[in-house]
Amino acid sequence: MKKSLNWLLYETHRWLGVVLALFMFVWFVSGLSIMYTTPMTQTKAQQLAHAETLQPQSGWLSLGEVWANSVGPRKAAVAKLKAAAAAGGEAGTATAKAKTAEELPVNIADARLVRAAGDPLWLIEDTQGNRFAFSAVDGTLREISAEQALQIARHWFAAEQPERDVKLSYLESVDSPIILRNQGALRPFHKIAGDGGEELLISARTGEVLHASTRFNRGLYWVGNWIHLFKPLEAIGLGHIRHDVQLWSGLAATIACITGLIIGWLRWRPGFGGKPTYSQGRTQPYREFWFKWHFWTGLIGGSFMLGWAVSGFIDTNPGKLFSEGTVAKAEASRYLGGELPTVMFDWRPGPLPETARRTDIVEINWRRLGNDTVLLANARDGQRLPQTPDGVGPRFSEATLAAALQRLDGAGDSVELTVLDDYDSYYYPRHHQTQVDKPLPVVLAQFQDKAGTRVYLDPQDGRILAKLDSSRRLYRWLYSGLHHWDFGWLYYRPIWDVWMLTWVGFGVVLGASSLVIGWKRLKKTFAPKKRRTAKVRAAGPVPATLATEAAD
Repeated sequence: MKKSLNWLLYETHRWLGVVLALFMFVWFVSGLSIMYTTPMTQTKAQQLAHAETLQPQSGWLSLGEVWANSVGPRKAAVAKLKAAAAAGGEAGTATAKAKTAEELPVNIADARLVRAAGDPLWLIEDTQGNRFAFSAVDGTLREISAEQALQIARHWFAAEQPERDVKLSYLESVDSPIILRNQGALRPFHKIAGDGGEELLISARTGEVLHASTRFNRGLYWVGNWIHLFKPLEAIGLGHIRHDVQLWSGLAATIACITGLIIGWLRWRPGFGGKPTYSQGRTQPYREFWFKWHFWTGLIGGSFMLGWAVSGFIDTNPGKLFSEGTVAKAEASRYLGGELPTVMFDWRPGPLPETARRTDIVEINWRRLGNDTVLLANARDGQRLPQTPDGVGPRFSEATLAAALQRLDGAGDSVELTVLDDYDSYYYPRHHQTQVDKPLPVVLAQFQDKAGTRVYLDPQDGRILAKLDSSRRLYRWLYSGLHHWDFGWLYYRPIWDVWMLTWVGFGVVLGASSLVIGWKRLKKTFAPKKRRTAKVRAAGPVPATLATEAAD
């Protein structure tokens, strides 16, 4: 029995290693690239920094006027978007989403007044997740043309590099670029190129710059994220199997790491307590260069490789063990409440107060919870200046937030509110994010429900910043904790860089040695039998111990 289990252990590790050698090597190399790839999807802070100065004027239409007079155009725009999704091979997904969305009341979820290509626009997101841009001058539904996209790009580059005269060219309109994720409501996208290799993707629905990259950034992306997440499958029309490929590859890598660690510990003979070592005092059984490196990198770094393999497998959410970690549209609609407050309909834009005019205001944002509203003027540097016309407060009260959370929960469970002035283990910025993207302070709402739900809120504008139940908090540690090591003092740079580079380096060497050993194993397995026999005869008898070492 013991001999059979031993044989199964070695054969499992050996052949999984042969199959996964290239995958593992590519995963570690691409992971190294991901560590230093600048995110190309524009954050809120970046969008504000590159936005056009608003300068609101008298005579612009109120949000209510635009919304009330746009029922027909909005329905036509949604139908057009559904048709585009179906034509792009997303018919099943589009139908399911549409069926769910149609059950929700159509109302305003978010509204911002901005300028795009010089035109003042109300950018509106409804409770079904649809996005629209309406002229603040005449109320018509707008789509951003290619010429307007070039104007937006010109302004973006001027804000980025004011001393440089960038020559721009319009490349194409794309519907579902692989490099841009979860932005289907903003399709199609204008692709603009700069003469220095820069590229922008601009939403034709709202004029927002969603993606900005240099040639170097894109190179890192293709070497990193594109390969790491099996994106080539989408490029060849096999995107529907990408999730399954990730899942089974992650599981196979986990098994390979576990069996390798067991074998490593079984074969390690440190000689403690006078116990025997291998010949010539070696603590491992291998003489060949690549075998030795494979043994030591696996023994020392194997636990970290196992952590990355397990967390990569967990990232696929096998068997839907973990909740999605996002707020469903039905929940978001309940959270906002029913009818729009009258003040949102009646308030008309006009020249800003003196305090706001001293700041470079780039957008005005309406937020609502129930019958309460907040009107914020957002500056280029991320400052949020409350505007307080009659019926509008500077921020949402605790009572308003509590009532909205009761609607969100639906079951009426009691909720405890706490104000956090600092980040915690579940709400924190990534290395590339600023406080504009992850604001402080926040309100932590803890529900007394079976799922142990926690919700993080922005007390100023009422946005839900994060929603986690107990399964999602476990996912945070099993995936993000093991994969990104984003916790405690370890997440501070340059400590994080040294830590990650050390263990990713071990992984690269382990992957390279796996490739060499796997190739040798395949050559040995499929070599003609006569040729192998001739080699053995020519070499003479081989000691049993050396034969075992070479085979392994």
